[in-house]
Amino acid sequence: MSIARTPLHPWLAAKLGLPLGRDPDQASLEAYQLRMLRHTLAHARGHSPWHRTRLAALPEGFPGRLEDWAQAPLSTARDLREHHLAMLCGSQDSVARVVTLNTSGTTAAPKRVYFSDADLELTRDFFHHGMATMVGPGDSVLILLPGSTPDSVGDLLAKALERLGARGVAHGPVSDAGAALVRAKEERAACMVGIPVQVLAMAERPEAACLRGIIRNVLLTTDYVPRSLSARVARAWGCEVFEHYGMTETGLGGGVDCAAHRGYHLRGADLYYEVIDPESGQVLPLGQEGELVLTTLTRQAMPLLRYRTGDWGRLLPGPCPCGGFTPRMARVHGRLGNFLDLGQGSRLPMWELDEALFALTGLLDYRAALRGSESLQLTIQVTAGAEPDMAARAEQAVAAALDAGRLRLGPVELTRRPWPSDGTGKRSLGGIRFKPID
Repeated sequence: MSIARTPLHPWLAAKLGLPLGRDPDQASLEAYQLRMLRHTLAHARGHSPWHRTRLAALPEGFPGRLEDWAQAPLSTARDLREHHLAMLCGSQDSVARVVTLNTSGTTAAPKRVYFSDADLELTRDFFHHGMATMVGPGDSVLILLPGSTPDSVGDLLAKALERLGARGVAHGPVSDAGAALVRAKEERAACMVGIPVQVLAMAERPEAACLRGIIRNVLLTTDYVPRSLSARVARAWGCEVFEHYGMTETGLGGGVDCAAHRGYHLRGADLYYEVIDPESGQVLPLGQEGELVLTTLTRQAMPLLRYRTGDWGRLLPGPCPCGGFTPRMARVHGRLGNFLDLGQGSRLPMWELDEALFALTGLLDYRAALRGSESLQLTIQVTAGAEPDMAARAEQAVAAALDAGRLRLGPVELTRRPWPSDGTGKRSLGGIRFKPID
């Protein structure tokens, strides 16, 4: 069966300014990105006092080659907290939207990111073409994201869908899964866009079958998406599940997968990505995993230059099986801190725990923590439906993943103990003990 080519392929060709009928390729993309890196650097130094001082040592005409960009200094989330106004290029009158991002669990000052009207239009444009993978004229799309504020992510998406001849139905984040299902049925939504665990809560409802034959596609966004979670949503509705990667710093839109589901097709005309070793800051070869570093190529109000995203991922070599060309990124597993430290240099990647637990029908979410010092106890708090045996099933799933080597714990001794149940399965605690080996 042939796979539909991503609609971002001709979109990228137009963004690169290629003649009609010419396909984008690596050479045309790199020539464009080199030109735009020079433009962005000149724009930042010419209009931002913070960038002007910080980038003063870089020579005129920098970068001479694309690989020279690695010599520019890195920027961080701390810069967005402490220097956001000095990073602004132009007056505050040119700003159409300010997004304030509070850091969960800390008293640190919030990050602030500024967007001009032109910056927001670039996001609408990306959403317009990216959503063409999933919907077409006449389709209704249930938007389960914040959308009540003008130019919020849900509002930008709804306006982008209008350009496709589709209709965006702004519902907002899911607080009542049953009510969201009713809305999806009433609107005959061919597609829904939402947060993974919230969409899963809808798919697990007994009445979820009412959407079979109505929902064709689901787009999961705003958080890491375990494959096991995607599979459960797909089974519930007989639909195809797509994933989007983005963050406020990317302009909300970052990359979306295609029908081949072999990585995100990135917004390569607007964003330039590198992957670095988070310890040394050195750029890693194509295909290696590390911290994703972002440079905006077309941002006016607040360009970001070599911004450390804190996300863990890798760029993909070679063409996509769909036949479309854009830069591609493998599925992002989460944040750099998305590990549990087991001691003695051993770490448990949380995404491996995600895959083991979200494969369980009835499990809606969980929290994990390590307690103790010499002897560590992995404690998992499970949120489920009415299944009375969820605690036992969760223990069995983790144990099976350990035995199969799907959870990489490193040099530790393992002792399991039964997980007590509260009788409902809704909030159950359990533990597995680890002892690091010297």
